Amino acid sequence: MIEDKERQTGKELLMILVKALICLVLIYFYISNPEIYKEYPTLDKIADTSILFLGPSLIISVIRLIVIYWYVKKHKLKKNIKDNFILGINRVVSILNTVFFAIAFTSFFDVNPKDLIFSVSIVAAALAVTFKDYIANMINGLIIMFSDRLSLGDHIRLGEHEGKILDITLINMILQNEDSDMVIIPNSVAFSSVIINQSKQNTKKLSIEFDMPLKNGYTPAFLEEYLNKAIANNTENVMEGGLSVKTIAINKDAAIFKVMVLLKHYDKVKERVVRRLLNTALLRLAAGQDELEIH
Repeated sequence: MIEDKERQTGKELLMILVKALICLVLIYFYISNPEIYKEYPTLDKIADTSILFLGPSLIISVIRLIVIYWYVKKHKLKKNIKDNFILGINRVVSILNTVFFAIAFTSFFDVNPKDLIFSVSIVAAALAVTFKDYIANMINGLIIMFSDRLSLGDHIRLGEHEGKILDITLINMILQNEDSDMVIIPNSVAFSSVIINQSKQNTKKLSIEFDMPLKNGYTPAFLEEYLNKAIANNTENVMEGGLSVKTIAINKDAAIFKVMVLLKHYDKVKERVVRRLLNTALLRLAAGQDELEIH
């Protein structure tokens, strides 16, 4: 499930208060040792196990809230914003809570600490070998979360995929492309790939590669003039002089060109209009219809 962009600060505080209240009640019963514990030893053990889990979990939750408060104040963000750093803190806290729960669960069965450490070491080694790709994804995901190079909501290009970052989990990065499809990319792939973050730039680049037969004799200068005419009536989101054509390669029968257009800002609808105009113009040119009909 994709997490909301905004944090529910009120719910976070309420959960901490609930944890603190339950923990205080259990500690009180632990100190007073009521008769019901003597009659039902299992109930006493459940209470002790709950304290063992809720105590560290409560401390971690308070530390998490303090760290996030400091981070938000330092960067002058909205108090309910959720960005990569906060996302990373949440993932770490989730992992720690899982560890606390596992320790509390094993203590319920009176497992010897030495045996527990030995068993956990063996299990951890086996898991590290069996799920090494999964663990690598988790580590890479945490690195991406704590990085300031990528943020939730950024529009990026990763290989052949392009879209807005909706979420970063411990396993995958989730993008939303121009067709509103969700593209799920493993964190290891994202971490080892070249990523173009278009949101960190002042402009948005639109690029299209195309082939043209050599026999037509089209030059980059001619193509620039031709394509500028094609988008002449839709330049409100195009930077002045922002259209350029360069030659990528020249083969035996055709030349490969790339047209690049600098847009003033990211606007999916306007970008789609400009892209459609360019594609239409290139198709007309390839079909030998040199005369443009600008509507």
